Amino acid sequence: MVASHGAARASAPSAWLLALEFRAPWEFGALLPAWFALQRAPAGDGHGVVVFPGLSASDASTMPLRSYLRGLGYQPTGWDQGFNFGPRAGVLKTARWQVETLAERTGRRVSLIGWSLGGIYARELAKELPDLVRGVITLGTPFAGSHKSTNAWRLYELTSGRDIERETAHYDLPQAPRAPTTSVFSRTDGIVSWQASLQAPSRDNPHTENIEVVASHVGLGLNPSAWWAVADRLAQPEGQWKPFERKRGLHGLLFPDPHR
Repeated sequence: MVASHGAARASAPSAWLLALEFRAPWEFGALLPAWFALQRAPAGDGHGVVVFPGLSASDASTMPLRSYLRGLGYQPTGWDQGFNFGPRAGVLKTARWQVETLAERTGRRVSLIGWSLGGIYARELAKELPDLVRGVITLGTPFAGSHKSTNAWRLYELTSGRDIERETAHYDLPQAPRAPTTSVFSRTDGIVSWQASLQAPSRDNPHTENIEVVASHVGLGLNPSAWWAVADRLAQPEGQWKPFERKRGLHGLLFPDPHR
């Protein structure tokens, strides 16, 4: 697996950050007071969106996000494969079939969203199906660091039954897909080192970016700021990509400068 120098050396988040993962329920609770603002996000254009859950999670974890996107006018779907215990036999083949089917049904390219491990699926599927994928958004996905840059690699090996180093050696995970690619990350992520979620500039694809939010790893898919970033990115007209715009005031506090 190829990784940038800084990300490759990144260690797993500290025990203090790991303990802060217990704040995830409050992030979900913050959706209620933020609901009015979230409804002001740009309306969707009806294209299909596949949302992949994180390690050991199922479509139940992404249901709130998918419901929100449906309300904005998209056609979101889960991955329909139960709990995500890694790329077991048939998992990636089924996921590829799902992307192909959704693109055929809607008659348009689809967007892929992946939370944590689900983001690895989204990125690699976009590389395999460049003509069918409109854009990729990942939430706390460790594509740029070694397996030791996360606190979940042992759980991955336990649930998947696979050696993570041997598994990732077959892929160039840091390489961005050809489609516009956004990595949403948090410096207070207690599971994945934030450096491991940074997309390095790509010569092959200038349409890549990193968006920082203040969130836990477990709460990223339920965080109001992350939802706004996802809605903003999905709403871009196809072929007219522009970087995420950080504004002054409260907006700037919710989305810190990722380059600081």
